[in-house]
Amino acid sequence: MNALHQYLFDTYRAARTGEPVPPAPGTHDVAVLRSVRDRRRFERVLAGRPARGGLRTALRRRMRPRTP
Repeated sequence: MNALHQYLFDTYRAARTGEPVPPAPGTHDVAVLRSVRDRRRFERVLAGRPARGGLRTALRRRMRPRTP
């Protein structure tokens, strides 16, 4: 059973019992990703590192050719 099937079951059950309908799958995904990003920035500030540019720096480091 995937998330859509579970959502349909929950919607049906909520309609039968008069409860509020649960949010659709994926409704809060963007908010979760933003909160994860903000938390990582906060942790970087607490560690004394720059709050921005961490992903680009890491990618640049990984993409740089290795010198023998």
